[in-house]
Amino acid sequence: MPKLRRAVAWFIDFALVLAGASVLAVFTFHRISALVTDVPDLATRSGFDLLTSRGDVVNASEHLGLSLWNKSVLYVEEAFGLLIVVTFLYQWACLALAGRTIGKGLLGLKVTPAAPRRAALRALVTTAADVAVYAVACVLLIEGQFVLSVLVWAVAVIIFFLNALPVLSPSRRSLADRLAGTEVTGLGLNTPGATPAARTF
Repeated sequence: MPKLRRAVAWFIDFALVLAGASVLAVFTFHRISALVTDVPDLATRSGFDLLTSRGDVVNASEHLGLSLWNKSVLYVEEAFGLLIVVTFLYQWACLALAGRTIGKGLLGLKVTPAAPRRAALRALVTTAADVAVYAVACVLLIEGQFVLSVLVWAVAVIIFFLNALPVLSPSRRSLADRLAGTEVTGLGLNTPGATPAARTF
């Protein structure tokens, strides 16, 4: 079943992305924990803030709390940014070097043509549809932009389905394939009126 093979290939690749996200989450947790548990550094900063506060202890404490919060948010945002970059590099490197991602390779699928420029464009669209726009929505939520975050989440869902649903059409070409001028071929997968080929996202 061509559609099943494409779906399984996508799930394998997305599982690898989730594994990378998990590693980044653990790393970010340790960065934030180290920031909070760095007692000598906190004592030094809080003492300096207290001395320069001219008796405004509440303001000095608030400044310290905001400093910790802002650094923690920055660490999380850096993790999301790194996840986007890693996902793009995974997609692009696999397509440019081998013509297939790990998931597609395991399911006997291959992206053609595998020229670096086409691979980069396809990787860019795939990364945006699978990870990047969702990451932006999460960052907006962390920044307190709740309404804008919800809107971006809605856009992320729309982009995901715009990329995936065309695979169900007779041409079987995802949005990434159409924009990059590529197709996904595999043994036993046929398209009407063409040589054996199948297209996936």
